[in-house]
Amino acid sequence: MSHTSEATTTHWVLTLTCPDQPGIVAAVAGLLAEHGGNITESQQFGDPQSGLFVMRVQVTSSASAAELGAALDALSPRFDLQWSLDVVGRPVRTLVMVSTAAHCLNDLAFRQRSENLPVDLVAVVSNHEVLAPLAQFYDIPFHHVPVSAATKADAEARLLALVEELDVELLVLARYMQILSDDLCRALEGRVINIHHSFLPSFKGARPYAQAYERGVKLIGATAHYVTGDLDEGPIIEQDVERVDHAQSVEDLVALGQDVERRALARAVRWHAEHRVLLDGHRTIVFR
Repeated sequence: MSHTSEATTTHWVLTLTCPDQPGIVAAVAGLLAEHGGNITESQQFGDPQSGLFVMRVQVTSSASAAELGAALDALSPRFDLQWSLDVVGRPVRTLVMVSTAAHCLNDLAFRQRSENLPVDLVAVVSNHEVLAPLAQFYDIPFHHVPVSAATKADAEARLLALVEELDVELLVLARYMQILSDDLCRALEGRVINIHHSFLPSFKGARPYAQAYERGVKLIGATAHYVTGDLDEGPIIEQDVERVDHAQSVEDLVALGQDVERRALARAVRWHAEHRVLLDGHRTIVFR
């Protein structure tokens, strides 16, 4: 008596971009159907301004990555497709960079451990040693890489070596208070997410919350964005705000600001890791 085992089914996530034109959805859905695919989630958007079409599809199929990839490669010339295929929920290998503020690192590590945030935190890199115990608590290797004007190039070379050595897919600047060089930004384009308060450009420099308090602001917020050579001007992934009033002290604003920062950053990291963020020039399309 023989036993036949069913082919293993994998839950795939496919993202693609191409010039907007008729027939893309039908062609992609047909390709997936030909490979036994059952679509579980599908979102698309055609940008009338840029003419770009973007699509994100989750599909279960017994076809292998090689089989699906070959079929997508064969389809690509017809539509000028750029595509990416991954397993749904695969933890993205992530390096977190910090200085002395703990709230964002602590939040990401906690969410990864307890809320299925789909990242694998493979290292923490810091220009200070203050957060080494926090990294140790979460069992994440900690690397102290001091940065000064004289050592900046060496520090960035060490960072790139770590990225290579650890096969890092995503860098998160979790309140890392150093500016990355243009060369580093270019080398890691589309793979670095930063978080900062949304008081820019009004309240620059030191003590932005104190400046905001003195001006009597009514909203405080945070912005998570991809890092480019233009300081704090990369494509925005997520923003969040909290309403405040005259009764709150500077310390209250700082605490609220940290809460908004960690929330916005966690959403941006999750959406990136789930392949929900696609670039459209200087803008992002986020399929939430």
